[in-house]
Amino acid sequence: MRFLPTEEQSDFARSLGTMLAGADVPAAARAWAAGERGPGRALWARLAELGVFALAVPEAYEGLGPLPVELAVAFVELGRYGVPGPVVETAAAGVLLGGAGGGAAKRWLPGVAAGDCVVTLAGPGSPYALDAEAADLVLVAGAGGGLRAAPGHGPVRVSADPVRRLAEPSAGGEELGTADGPVWLWPALLTGAQALGVGEALLARTVEYVKQRSQFGAPVGGFQAVKHRLADTLLALEFARPLVFGAAVTLSPRDVAGAKLAAGEAAYRAARTALQLHGAVGYTDELDLSLWLRKARPLRDAWGGPGECRARVLA
Repeated sequence: MRFLPTEEQSDFARSLGTMLAGADVPAAARAWAAGERGPGRALWARLAELGVFALAVPEAYEGLGPLPVELAVAFVELGRYGVPGPVVETAAAGVLLGGAGGGAAKRWLPGVAAGDCVVTLAGPGSPYALDAEAADLVLVAGAGGGLRAAPGHGPVRVSADPVRRLAEPSAGGEELGTADGPVWLWPALLTGAQALGVGEALLARTVEYVKQRSQFGAPVGGFQAVKHRLADTLLALEFARPLVFGAAVTLSPRDVAGAKLAAGEAAYRAARTALQLHGAVGYTDELDLSLWLRKARPLRDAWGGPGECRARVLA
């Protein structure tokens, strides 16, 4: 039995990371927060060229999937580089609509796979959809798995992360069928993977910073208390990583809930560590670190907060 990514999966992660490293994602994220979608949609098209969204869409609708492990690999990288937009919701919608089948799947999924269609998703337990004003389709999933296309949305609200803008979908709209399985499972899995990438990015940036920041004539990274804090953060992330990929293999609701819980809490711990060790400069808008700091808490709570995930594990 193999517990490591395949060579193909590792190559895919490296290719995606190389593309994102040269794409100036922070600039695209700041533009997205300001309501300018051009740079974000251009980045979206490049993700589609690498097949990210096709991984969620069944082959019958011009996709490659759904391939949960490859999607988890991709979403760790999307979190690591802070990609803006409803990437989780679009991929999850690809899986949900593909499972429902019918005319709606034929109408929307080829565009999702090609990167031409941005979908946002609202589900049970949360009245809001992410970036509804930028989406081509506002999909609402009911508690019983019923899917509908909302005809619009309410006022846009800024969340704790300015890049994540929320709006309540309008009532009514076209019924699009019924999803196969729990509607929260795929977005929870992909949000957990994204949170893991965010946490790893925060830790990497913090490690580099404490090598440069000095107090009492020495780098703060050499202080024992700082080393312990960083080590605890690393352990939490390393513990969450196999849970995320294990959940992608099994797709068990209990495994997905546990992985989401561990990854969300680890990312939040990484954010608190980063803020403490950077000091006041850490939360200034001018520093790119703030783009990741502000993601950790919303991702921890999206598609199942800690209490909800614990209840699902115990259930």
